[in-house]
This record gives sequence, structure tokens and C-alpha cells, in this order.
Amino acid sequence: MPCFRCHTRQTDPTRGASPWRRAVVAGEQVLFCPQCQQTVGWSQTLDRCGSCGSTHLAKALGLISCQDCGRETSPAPAGSDLPVRVPAPLPGSASASPVPAPPELSAEVEAALARMLGNSLR
Repeated sequence: MPCFRCHTRQTDPTRGASPWRRAVVAGEQVLFCPQCQQTVGWSQTLDRCGSCGSTHLAKALGLISCQDCGRETSPAPAGSDLPVRVPAPLPGSASASPVPAPPELSAEVEAALARMLGNSLR
């Protein structure tokens, strides 16, 4: 993934922490190279946590989580200014049950397994 500002590609890092910075801009996770991080105002485009105001956000599996306070949100729908709160299900609650996959995905998975394993699934 290239730098969000200058489009420089990240190279294989040396040992230790990477000088590149992950951030969320407009609901998408992006990278900033070390040179762009030295530019005045580079962080003004970053999304902020709705609870604590931190820019230390990460996006994984479609959810944006604040690394400072732990709040999780889904990206805002088009035309909305506020992120939608995604409550975590309580352990043992009925809402914690898995959501069934869409039918087209199930059919694709079944077809892929049939190709890989032959008819041994039946």
C-alpha cells in the first residue's frame, strides 16, 4: 500500500518498529510515510474517535476501532457525518449467534470445496 499523500511505496522494513504510520481517513485505513509525517498539518486529514478525539484508529474486518479508548464503529454510510455505533454482543446472548452467509457465498464455497475435495463431501 503506498503513502496516502505522496504515493511512495513502502519497502521491506528493517528490524524493529516501522516508521510508517497507519491511520484512518474517510473511513479507510491508509499509510503515511516518514517524510510526509514531518510535513506540517499532515494529521489534519485523519479521522478522529467520536468518544475521545484520538487519531489512533485502525480498521479491520469492516470496523474502525480506537486504539486508545477501545470504541468500535462501522464506517459512516454515504451522506452521513456520524459513524454508526456497533455494540458488542454480550457473552451467551442470543445475538451472539453467527450470521448465516449470503446464499451466493455459500454456493461459491460449496463449489470450491467440491472442486478441491471431489465428491467426498456427499
